[in-house]
Amino acid sequence: MKLSSNTLIFTAATSTGCALAFSPPKSTFRHGRNVPPGALGMVSTYGSSTGGRVDVSDEYAPRDVYSMEEWATQYGVQKADGVQLYSEDGSDYQLIAQSYIPGGSTVIYVPSNVVLSSSNVVNEFGGSLQQAENILVQMDQGTQARLPLFRLMVKILSEYDAGQDSPFYPWLNSLPKQFYNGVSMTDACFACLPPYAGWLASNERINYMHFANALRKGYVPLSQETLYDEAVVKWAYNVALTRFHEVWQPSRQKLIAPMADMLNHSAEPNCEITFDMGGNCAVTANYDIQPGSPLTISLGDPTNPTPLFAQYGFLPNDCATIFCKAMHLESIIKDLGYDFKDLLFQTQSGEIAPKVWDIFLYEILQKNDQGSADNFYVACKTNDENTKQEYHSHYFQYTLDALKQHVCTRYWLTLSS
Repeated sequence: MKLSSNTLIFTAATSTGCALAFSPPKSTFRHGRNVPPGALGMVSTYGSSTGGRVDVSDEYAPRDVYSMEEWATQYGVQKADGVQLYSEDGSDYQLIAQSYIPGGSTVIYVPSNVVLSSSNVVNEFGGSLQQAENILVQMDQGTQARLPLFRLMVKILSEYDAGQDSPFYPWLNSLPKQFYNGVSMTDACFACLPPYAGWLASNERINYMHFANALRKGYVPLSQETLYDEAVVKWAYNVALTRFHEVWQPSRQKLIAPMADMLNHSAEPNCEITFDMGGNCAVTANYDIQPGSPLTISLGDPTNPTPLFAQYGFLPNDCATIFCKAMHLESIIKDLGYDFKDLLFQTQSGEIAPKVWDIFLYEILQKNDQGSADNFYVACKTNDENTKQEYHSHYFQYTLDALKQHVCTRYWLTLSS
């Protein structure tokens, strides 16, 4: 697969308490292997003609989203009047409003009994999960912060393993099989990306490999067939990675709310996802939504789209800024106490953020005049704008030439990909 930066066009919503605006759920089921009376018959109705587990081998297989919709309704998921699933190509689905929705009203309600919760996974798998997590953290200390994602991945694999015996089968069977994010890329893909995007995307794949290796140590009760099916394990990771919503109260956890996970991204979202203390999910309209409008949430900072590309596999069309992909200056960025989020180009005006000028000038000074570099460093750290401006004025043409060379290099790399 080859991707140019022109094809990269994306987001994490906040979580607060939500009011229960709809009626109580019609049916319930537990998140463990035990299935309540009547659930198996319902799952069989929605199963594929071949039976057994969800087939993830065919990336282009149709998604059975409408059986999922029936299943969700049966178990208490509710949508406001006029909220419908929609697809232009039969592959990518979204939710749209066919009727007017007033601002502040509940658009979707998902009861806690059908929400996948990383905290509940801990209770369900107990010591076996703890052993796998210990192995994972020993492999890479950085994975400690991503344990909630690991738990969701385990849960998805467990329900996949159960096949049609899983009460989540209709939801699993509705999910996409094809992804375009960092986990799904090859080394050739990374080589085609701008440095910052390639770095983030490759880090996501490395994290996936740690997760898969930890699972294959055998502590979590999953079948060998599932554990060593690379397509299945990668699919489960991608499902968890692209559909979770993070909350911090009453404790940090990642959750997936079926049906609410069908909302697409916008830099100006018209909806917000929240969870109450009981784990119930509500999608609320941020403002009045007109008929025919897609229902959207924010999946992340629109001024920092590259991490969203690594996670979700796309970049937004409505992004007002793009990042300066000066990965070769990463040490300078850190020295000055800057962050990639500070290094922006305006897509409409072409305006370059002041800190971009700073890092390129600092590199020039380090190579040619260490004394001036030291003085400029102090000015940056102390926010001495007058001194900084003196240096920028004196070395303007050199800095401009360095920036032009950087932009042209990135442009030609993009064309060559």
